[in-house]
Amino acid sequence: MSRAIHVFRTPDRFVAGTVGEPGDRSFYLQAVEEPRVVSVLLEKQQVKVLADRMGLLLDEVARRFGAEMPPQADDVADVDPLQTPVDAEFRVGTMGLGWDADAGAVVVELLAITETEVDESVVLDDTEEGPDAVRVFLTPIQAREFALRSTRVIAAGRPPCPLCGEPLSTRGHMCVRTNGYKRGDIFGAAELEE
Repeated sequence: MSRAIHVFRTPDRFVAGTVGEPGDRSFYLQAVEEPRVVSVLLEKQQVKVLADRMGLLLDEVARRFGAEMPPQADDVADVDPLQTPVDAEFRVGTMGLGWDADAGAVVVELLAITETEVDESVVLDDTEEGPDAVRVFLTPIQAREFALRSTRVIAAGRPPCPLCGEPLSTRGHMCVRTNGYKRGDIFGAAELEE
């Protein structure tokens, strides 16, 4: 069966977003180029890695090639939620990130998770065989916006425990650093009564 490759050369938006409540959120990336909308499901850590690496890629392109890059954004212009309905095309397994010097664009490729290991040659290539993919070309400004928005989406989850860094739940937190002691307000819940 041949693969489906969804290419967005001039996307209207490419954003990370979530569905669900903190502690039970599903993370999505959504590419929009009217009238097409493609959403893919992935893990929170994958969003974080992609955002971090995108910023590093832009800095490296500026350093190596002397290309002018926008500074890191302070504000996110696109704070709208994901377009609904959010129907995932696939779950992301492998991600690719590159720089297209001719287009002056960051290229993001998201490949569907597969049972078998993905050959490196399939990433950012139009071969007939391989997992389905979404390929998005972003201007440096769009890439900076994506990275900042993604960082904020990730941070909007449950606050971390100040001692161990694990997420706090609404019912409190048994911190491994305190061996179960001092579970008061600092951990998100009042002392439990016996």
